[in-house]
Amino acid sequence: MAELKEFKLPDVGEGLTEADIVRWHVQAGDTVKVNQIIVEIETAKAVVELPSPHAGVVSSLLVSEGETVDVGTPIIAIDTGGDGPAPVDVLPLQTSTSADLVPPPPAEAAEAAEAAEAGGKRQAVLVGYGVKLGSTARRQRKPAADGHPAPARSAPAAPQTPAPARPAPAAPQTPAPARPAPAAPPVPSGSGTVAGTLAKPPVRKLARDLGVDLTALAGTGPNGSITRDDVEAATATPPAATAADRAPARRSAQPGGEERIPVRGVRKHTAAAMTTSAFTAPHVTMFLEIDITETMAAATALRDLPDFSGVRVSPLLLVAKALLVAVARHPMINSTWDEAAQEIVVKHYVNLGIAAATDRGLLVPNIKDAHALTLPELAQALADLAAEARAGRSTPADLADGTISITNVGVFGVDSGTPILPPGQAAILAFGQVKDGPWVRDGQLTVRRVCTLSMSFDHRIVDGDLGAAVLRDVGAMLAEPLRMLAWS
Repeated sequence: MAELKEFKLPDVGEGLTEADIVRWHVQAGDTVKVNQIIVEIETAKAVVELPSPHAGVVSSLLVSEGETVDVGTPIIAIDTGGDGPAPVDVLPLQTSTSADLVPPPPAEAAEAAEAAEAGGKRQAVLVGYGVKLGSTARRQRKPAADGHPAPARSAPAAPQTPAPARPAPAAPQTPAPARPAPAAPPVPSGSGTVAGTLAKPPVRKLARDLGVDLTALAGTGPNGSITRDDVEAATATPPAATAADRAPARRSAQPGGEERIPVRGVRKHTAAAMTTSAFTAPHVTMFLEIDITETMAAATALRDLPDFSGVRVSPLLLVAKALLVAVARHPMINSTWDEAAQEIVVKHYVNLGIAAATDRGLLVPNIKDAHALTLPELAQALADLAAEARAGRSTPADLADGTISITNVGVFGVDSGTPILPPGQAAILAFGQVKDGPWVRDGQLTVRRVCTLSMSFDHRIVDGDLGAAVLRDVGAMLAEPLRMLAWS
């Protein structure tokens, strides 16, 4: 016997309250297995793939791509019955009447509630579609003309059953007088009414969004049902573009017009976090220009070592190592301000954040316990972190609990900047572009590889002398990489 189970949007980490539906990997009627990826969601921190907790047939997708839904909202219904009746949204026409597609009158709603209590099942459906029961209860209410229950799957000609086929239910039959249309019984698919058109609720919603008349379409789906492709073809809309996809960017056809992009997901979280940080922690930024020639040479030499085979070694690796050594020498720089307790929390571990620019916005994933990694392990962790961020696979855990960060603005051709602190951190180091420049060395003017370091810090925690000491130590180690060994 069929059994519908709903999968509610889970909290994927750190108490997040909502998420955007990015892309469905399944459609109604698809067979799914336990732990099969069924949907991608975007939280305020990352894109996350959700696996199915049930095995069975997808009955319906309860939310569309592009929608923002709260944690705990049902997003998909799965029929877990092995060989029971067909899922609700793919039933033959005679088991789907207008009563299933619009809110029922009061008497019929009361009857539905009683049936739901008796059967112990009530199925949440899309807003505007009223209450509908589990498939078993609905089949008991819609017998065929001979008084016996209708079969689970009938031939396409079954919709031609005459109107007397439906016996009167226990409650008075009131739908016909309450509706402008005189027909209350099931309507054949060729009758020209929306209720008599075989289409799943998500397809009907899409048709409403696009202003498409379902009665004017010829369905190409099973039993002549109308599919998403049929609706999209009627509007000359590419199959990948739905109403939700078009919503984020409303482009003007006129040159010099405006474009509006909704703020959601990572960008929404980043905006809120940066605003909070900028107006909560008093920022101070210091700058230091250094000769980084020796570090560039050291990075080149590391690439030839067997320990770094297959790993991309860049100057950022040695910048990260220098900051880790500086944190060990000055632990207060690796702290956070606890406003509620009015305490400074000094962290004797380093979760090193690396700012990454992605198509979805700024991400700052962090390397957990970076202070305990060897140099080859740190190089591998940096490579993995960058690859995951660029691919949009950074998880909420990757983005949480950072203690101090680095932003490499040099890759954008920028010399320096005043970075904003990630919330909860006391310092962030910006690494500017490396370029040839004039430098005085041993009293002689020469051309060297130079760059500018800048560091912003929370002045509630870090005084000017501490900030200067940390920045100076990082600069000294990058000017002479052997200092990293001496100070480690």
